[in-house]
Amino acid sequence: MLADVRAVLFDAAGTLIRLREPVGETYARLARPFGVSLPAGHVDDAFRRVFRQMPPMAFPGESPGRVADLERGWWREIVRRAFRAADGTAKFSDFEAYFDALWTHFADATSWDAMPGARDALEALRARGLRLAVVSNFDGRLPGLLAGLGLAPAFELVVLPRDAGTAKPDPRIFAFALARLGVAAHDAVYVGDDADHDVAGAAAAGLQAIHVASLATLAALPRRIETLSKEARP
Repeated sequence: MLADVRAVLFDAAGTLIRLREPVGETYARLARPFGVSLPAGHVDDAFRRVFRQMPPMAFPGESPGRVADLERGWWREIVRRAFRAADGTAKFSDFEAYFDALWTHFADATSWDAMPGARDALEALRARGLRLAVVSNFDGRLPGLLAGLGLAPAFELVVLPRDAGTAKPDPRIFAFALARLGVAAHDAVYVGDDADHDVAGAAAAGLQAIHVASLATLAALPRRIETLSKEARP
């Protein structure tokens, strides 16, 4: 049973932040100078298929420096497989330089936007004294993106697979964040956009889960949280 809400944890991409340009359009646009010209829609479809098939981006037991290299390699493999799936005949003039351009693009906060209502929601939740954190399957570029978008000051904690040694939907990544906050699972809410990784994963860890699609915008989240707290009181 949910107790009085003390903490709200968020997913990142698709929940707090979003790309200004669809992935397929970015991949296709940046590929053209390297000799590959494919329809953005084909690349986007291939990317999504490949992304779903990849193992979790978690490397338990590795050193921080090694993890950074492994995360980059994980994304490199997605890009390589996506173009192979979109068109097996595509040949880059310099794939490594192309991947470097992609990596740099997605590390730049100007390639992203805060989701509608995100800033208002975070301000209102903090004003109520709630503790806020991010629990995301993103790589080590996320803290810089949150800082660049002006969202970082709202959060006490950002937990990534590199921190917990595991990735959503594994309940252990949620438990890791809650232990760092000193908050019990039944006192916390998780907000995300993926039914399996976010909603089901958080629920399995004992948190109350909210699918972001159930909100008109994130600006509606504080009222939803208030409702949950009222329902928890006798």
